[in-house]
Amino acid sequence: MTEMPDNTYPKGRRIVAISVGGVLSIAVGYATAGLIGGVVPSNAAWRPPERGVRIFVETNGIHVGLLMPKLAAGVDWRGWAPARDLADPRYARLDHVAIGWGEHAFFLETPTWSSVKPSTIVAAAIGSDRTLMHVEHVAAPAPGDAAVHAIVLRPAEYRRLAAYVQASFAPQRSAYRGYAGYDAFYTARGHYSAIRTCNAWTGDALRYAGVRIGRWTPFPVTVMRWFD
Repeated sequence: MTEMPDNTYPKGRRIVAISVGGVLSIAVGYATAGLIGGVVPSNAAWRPPERGVRIFVETNGIHVGLLMPKLAAGVDWRGWAPARDLADPRYARLDHVAIGWGEHAFFLETPTWSSVKPSTIVAAAIGSDRTLMHVEHVAAPAPGDAAVHAIVLRPAEYRRLAAYVQASFAPQRSAYRGYAGYDAFYTARGHYSAIRTCNAWTGDALRYAGVRIGRWTPFPVTVMRWFD
C-alpha cells in the first residue's frame, strides 16, 4: 500500500508565509496612509505672523513634542508642572516647557530607546486608555538645532494650542518622577493607539490652534516637514 506524502511541514510553512505577508501588507498600508495623511493640509490658508509667540516642535526621531514659553499671551505653565514634582527643583527656574503625550507603559518603561520592548510597542499600538503627559523644564533651544523647528503663532492661536494641551491632562492628575532631574509625568486623558500616536496628538494640537499641518500625523516626519 502506497503511503500518502506528509505535507504537514510545507502546509505549516505556507501558513507562516501567508501570515508574514499579511503583517507586511498591513505595515506597508499603514505607512502609506500615514505619509499621505501627513501631506494633505488642514488649515491650508494659515501663514505665520511676523510677530507673535514663538514655540517649537522638537523630535528625537520617534516622538515629537511641543516646546513653549512658560509665560506668554496670558498663559502660565508654572502651576501645571511645579518644582516639587521634579527630582531637582532647580530646573523649574528655566523659562520653557517641553510637553508631549503618550502611552503610560511606553513612557515609564523606556527611559532609553535600548529599553524598548516589542511587547510594549505592540500593546501601545493595539490601544491603551492609560496615557501620560511628559513635561520637561528646559531653556529655549539654541539656533541651528536640526531636531527643533520654530513656529510663530498669533496670541489667540497660542491660547488655543495651550487650551488643547491643558485639556489633555487628567482632571485629577497624579505625578510620576521623570527620567532625569528636570522632567515629570502626569496622568492624561485620551486613548493611545496606532491611529492616535504621540505624534498624531501633536498634530491635533497644532490643527486645533489653526496652524497649517497634515490631516493625520502619526509619524515624526509628518509633523516636522511642515516647519522646515
